[in-house]
Amino acid sequence: MSEKPSAPLIDAYRTYLQGQRNLSPATVRNYIADLAPFFQFLEKERLGGDDPIAGLNAFLNRNGPQAVAGEYRRLLLSYVAWLMNTRATNPGKANEARGHVRGSIARNLAGLRSFFRYLVAQRLAPPSPLWARGSTAMRDFIPKQAKRLPQVLYREEVKDLVEQPQQDEAGVRSPALALRDSALLELLYGSGLRLSEMAALDIGDLDTATRTVRVLGKGNKERSVPMGRPCIQAIGRYLHDARPKLRGRTSGQAVFLNRYGGRLSRRSIEAVVKRYALRADLPSDVHTHTLRHSFATHLLDGGADLRIVQELLGHSSPSTTQVYTHVSPAQARKVYLASHPRASK
Repeated sequence: MSEKPSAPLIDAYRTYLQGQRNLSPATVRNYIADLAPFFQFLEKERLGGDDPIAGLNAFLNRNGPQAVAGEYRRLLLSYVAWLMNTRATNPGKANEARGHVRGSIARNLAGLRSFFRYLVAQRLAPPSPLWARGSTAMRDFIPKQAKRLPQVLYREEVKDLVEQPQQDEAGVRSPALALRDSALLELLYGSGLRLSEMAALDIGDLDTATRTVRVLGKGNKERSVPMGRPCIQAIGRYLHDARPKLRGRTSGQAVFLNRYGGRLSRRSIEAVVKRYALRADLPSDVHTHTLRHSFATHLLDGGADLRIVQELLGHSSPSTTQVYTHVSPAQARKVYLASHPRASK
């Protein structure tokens, strides 16, 4: 099998990445692999042939040096469009096709930028401000990342989840741990706390008289969040009947303790949620933040103001909280039925 025309250039580029840039083998491998679709594109555009770089230079210089920057932009725009609409063969698995998703395009362009900087340095391609150090112009070519909407449980699903530990109190599992888990789940959903905030809670942060929990959130910003009646009851039972049995020399003031008396870790809190979610036959990717998302969405469904939800969540910007407006169709329907003159016809 004859060697591809681009092979000597890619070999030289690989040596440059390994020797002068001292990149890891994995990074070098990814950079080289991401060049494959670019050379496929050049061939498709008839810029390949016996010398793809010569064909590329002819294209970039076709309207003179003053137009090179514009030709680079045309080339990249065409290349990105080609990536988004082409299913390229995965060389690692025979006959398997993969689409070029937005994330892989961003990575591909980052590798291409490195490659063109090498070409310019070797005087194999004309210079352009596009490849200058510190330039952010390449961001213009990266497609916007699709926003992932947060996972939210239905109210009945949450109810089923938070009631799961009660089934353990009959002796299936340690009653003390069951009471702890019940309080933990009620607080996660009832107050919308972050995982890190839950793990850091101390006894002094709970005020059962005012039904609030004091939280030290991101950026060391303190906030006070209400606790509902079921949460207060679960917390009270845990503190009175279970925590004294779990307490040990390393307990300190930690609210939630493990079976050895130490503070319950973030990983262990996640494990608690995962265990009961599986028992409630919920999706396998339910986690602590799912309950926080559900807390916010159900508040909006009930008519809560967005700025109030923002404060309860500890968000510094309302734009962060606005994502929940996209996953709360019940609230949109409620406003429509109450506001539109033809809604009830």
